[in-house]
Amino acid sequence: MSFGEVVAIALAGLAAGTINTVVGSGTLITFPVLLAFGYAPVTANVSNTIGLVPGSVSGAIGYRRELSGQRSRALRLGTMSVLGGATGAVLLLVLPAAAFKAIVPVIIAIALVLTVLQPRLNRWLSGREIDLDGRGAAVPTAFAIYATGVYGGYFGAAQGILLLGILGVALAQDLQRTNALKNVLAGLTNGVAGVYFVFAAPHVDWGPAGIIAAASILGAQLGARYGRRLPPTALRAVIVVVGVFAIVRLLVK
Repeated sequence: MSFGEVVAIALAGLAAGTINTVVGSGTLITFPVLLAFGYAPVTANVSNTIGLVPGSVSGAIGYRRELSGQRSRALRLGTMSVLGGATGAVLLLVLPAAAFKAIVPVIIAIALVLTVLQPRLNRWLSGREIDLDGRGAAVPTAFAIYATGVYGGYFGAAQGILLLGILGVALAQDLQRTNALKNVLAGLTNGVAGVYFVFAAPHVDWGPAGIIAAASILGAQLGARYGRRLPPTALRAVIVVVGVFAIVRLLVK
């Protein structure tokens, strides 16, 4: 890798670690950067997933105060995230690379729509809170978390936004506590997918994966400390721009 490539990937990892901790969609930063430097889509996705795992752990640690009192909830829903992440990771390697190239532009487009609509979704969800611990909510919530884990293990862009939406419906609590739980669940999904890719994927490029890993750890801590101060509109605008770039890159590659 050239010096410029190393710097660009490191900056992308830093931004992704920050964004993932604050809301999600960090993959929409790192994935297009890897595509821009000529990495094949599946290689870029696998290497990116492995690289972002340490950042996910760092982000969860950064929100540890908001996790107080949520241990049993995190364990219960975390099990579904692990199962979903493992399913999605297996699907990524079992399905042909052509399927990934065909599916991911659609997934990114959906993720971008969710990113843009997030403020409206949050307002809509705020008046529709139900108790996750109630029997009527437990099964559908668990299934929704599992389905999100499958998506996260397969690709993962905007996984955090999906989780915030699901948890926002299910939990009557402060958004920052919900975001802390989101970081744990997304981290578990990325973690199990990353471990599976380490042992099963022939597509890992350890150079960019290592750079993203180191940068995302720092980015996650910055996100936990300063991310709440970022203008949400500006953050969403950046995500949309890089997401559109990724779609174009995949369609013309």
